[in-house]
This record gives sequence, structure tokens and C-alpha cells, in this order.
Amino acid sequence: MKLLRNRILLLCALTFALTAWGQDTEDEAVRPSGIKPGPIRKAQAVSAKDKQDADVSPSPAQKAASTKSTRARSHRTHAKPKQTPESTPAPTEYTPDGIPKTGAASVIVVDANNGQILYEKNADEVRAAASTQKLLTALIVAEHGFLDQPVTVQTVDTMADPVKLNIKPGDTYQRIDLLRALLVKSPNDVARCLARDNAGSVEAFAEVMNRRARELGATHSHFVNPNGLPVPGQYSSARDLSLIARVAYANSTIRSIVCLPQLVFRYANGRTRELENTNKVLRRLPYCNGMKTGYTEAAGHCLICSGARPGRDIIVVVLGDSKAGVWRDASALLSWGLWSLNNNGSPSRPSLTGAAEHMH
Repeated sequence: MKLLRNRILLLCALTFALTAWGQDTEDEAVRPSGIKPGPIRKAQAVSAKDKQDADVSPSPAQKAASTKSTRARSHRTHAKPKQTPESTPAPTEYTPDGIPKTGAASVIVVDANNGQILYEKNADEVRAAASTQKLLTALIVAEHGFLDQPVTVQTVDTMADPVKLNIKPGDTYQRIDLLRALLVKSPNDVARCLARDNAGSVEAFAEVMNRRARELGATHSHFVNPNGLPVPGQYSSARDLSLIARVAYANSTIRSIVCLPQLVFRYANGRTRELENTNKVLRRLPYCNGMKTGYTEAAGHCLICSGARPGRDIIVVVLGDSKAGVWRDASALLSWGLWSLNNNGSPSRPSLTGAAEHMH
């Protein structure tokens, strides 16, 4: 009996060890520059269940597939989940110069302090920006100030499916509370509410967005709404978004919000809801401190990502990526950007075939 008990205890210990070993761990990794500063957190694989900051409703085909999948699972409750190329990203590959290869359509990596470009790929290609343009919406609201002032929701504000916070007409909130919800969870109704509150209407706010974008040098952009929902004539570029992101990064109000992993939002009726930040890199890399996600079918998966280490701040813009690839690519580029100094202290200036070569 004693021997049997010992065998059971040994089996339990082995099971626990194997389970712990398979979980997310701290690991040593060599930076792209060859510097090995210490433990960094590996990016976790994105599962098919993970939800991104989707700006548009799923297509009828996607809804049908989801319904079919749900029925199938009810008959195979013990079946193991099937891994797909979309749910399990491939390991990051590097160029001979040590720069991460990406599957995104457009990319730019800039120094947030001086604006120097460390790397770019198709940075001036005009593309849909999805919810990443909410960073400009937030910047305009933050720069206007009076964030402790009340905002009363109107019916027109709620006309913005599908991602909504479900604020109700007649409800009153402080402007800062809506701004926090906008940057953390990206609700489209909140974007409309803040825009109408700022300029009187969504259309008038779009004019404010375009004027502010031009002031920042974002000349390859045109905005029609404050939330990034697809509409003809609305577009931006990776370079323009990096210019907007640099100014937003320097804004103390925005910086204090985009770094939040989660946020408790209190509705006007007293009910509370915990909002989890849509930026998965924020939870996976300890040196990531923002900024804004986005997705539509037209734009693909997009991310403006920021990070810092002593003496250096980096902003990465990734547009037109895959669901799993956007996290891998942004994480790799952010890590590379933060540790890509040459021995003389100057940033490396890579040159890739097909990449636009501009210094601003």
C-alpha cells in the first residue's frame, strides 16, 4: 500500500511539473542587435478565440462558420482544439542585418523623442487605418482639455455598430471617463460621443481631425469619422500615423491611459464593467507602454505600439497584418527598436528592397 501511495505522489508531481513547464515563462533571448540584456517575456501565441478590436461586424459567412463550429463542439466536447496557421504564429525570422521580417503591408519604426526613422516598409502606402485613427480623436479631445466637464450622450452618438460600450441617450459622464474607455477598449459609440461633444457633429469633427493632421505633417491622410469605421475617402499611412502617435505619446493624459492593462468603467446607472485593453503586446512585453489597436476587413489587423527603456522611447506602426502576425511583428519590431543602437550610439539605418527610403 505504501509503495502504491508513493507511485501516485510521483505521478502527481510529474504532471504538475510538465504543466508548469508548458506555461508562459521568463526566458533568456538575444536581441536582434546581439545584445543580451537579461530575461524578457516571450510573446504568447494568439489563439483563435482571442478577440481583437474589431471595427466591423463579422460577415454572414463568418457568422455561419461560427454557428456551425459551436454545434460541432457540442457533439465533440472532449475533442482537442485544432491548431491553425492563423492561431499559432510562426517564429520571427530576421534579415542578415538582424531586422525582424514582417508580414504586414506597411511598417514604420521611429524614435519617439527625435522622430528619427529606424526602419520602414511601404510607409507612405495609403491604407485604411481602422481604429488606430482613434488616437487622433483622443489627441484632439485631450488637447482641448476641460476633461472634468460633463458630457451628455445623445441618440446620434449611439449609431455606431458593432463595437459599442452601450452608453444610453441622456446619460451623463465626465469627459475623462469616456476618453479612458475610448483608448482602452475602443468603443465606436464613445468615439462618436466625444467627437460630437467637441465639434458639434461627427462631420465637423472630421474637419478638425484633418486640420490637426495637416499641422502634424500627416499629408497622406484624410479622415471622415472619429472611429475608423470603413467609409469611402478615409485613409492614412504608416508614416502619418507615426507622426500622430509621436505627439500623442508626448501628451501626458494619453500616456497615462494607453498603458493601462484594464479599466473599470462606471455607467450612469451605477453599474460597473471591467474593460480589458485590446493591446495584447501591453500584457506580454514589460517594456511596452501603449498605444492603439485596429481591425477591419479592408484595413487588416493594425497596431500602433510604443515602448520604453532608460534613454529610449520607440513607436512602431504595423498596418495590414494577419490576426496572429500583428502581435508577433509588433513585438519583434518594438524589441529590435529599443535595442538597435550601433556601438557609436547612433540608430542603425537599414535598407531593404521594396522599402521606401525617407528621412524626416
